[in-house]
Order: sequence, then C-alpha cells, then structure tokens
Amino acid sequence: MGFGRIGATELILILAIALVIFGPSKLPEIGKSIGKAIREFKSQANKVTEDLKVDSDDEKKN
Repeated sequence: MGFGRIGATELILILAIALVIFGPSKLPEIGKSIGKAIREFKSQANKVTEDLKVDSDDEKKN
C-alpha cells in the first residue's frame, strides 16, 4: 500500500502526530474540509479540461 513515495509506516506516523496535535474531535472536521477541497479542485480541473476540449473541437471545424 503506497501513496506515492509515502509508505504505510510513514502514513501511520503522520496520522498519529496529527491526532496528538489536533485531538480526536478536530480530525473529522479537518478530513471533511480536505475532502471538500479535493472535490472542488477536481470539479474545476474537469471544467477546464472540458472547456479546452470544446475550444479545440471548434478550431478543428473552422
């Protein structure tokens, strides 16, 4: 199980440090915020890709 160059041990260590720093009550809120940010980023990236594709198709027709 790898997340890029971060292995399972490193990921567990990062999560443990985050738990100590933020506490168990804040972690779900932080995770929710990060999830929303990632979804919004993907949505905007897909819009840009779609707009570029439409522009490219329009240029090919002309």
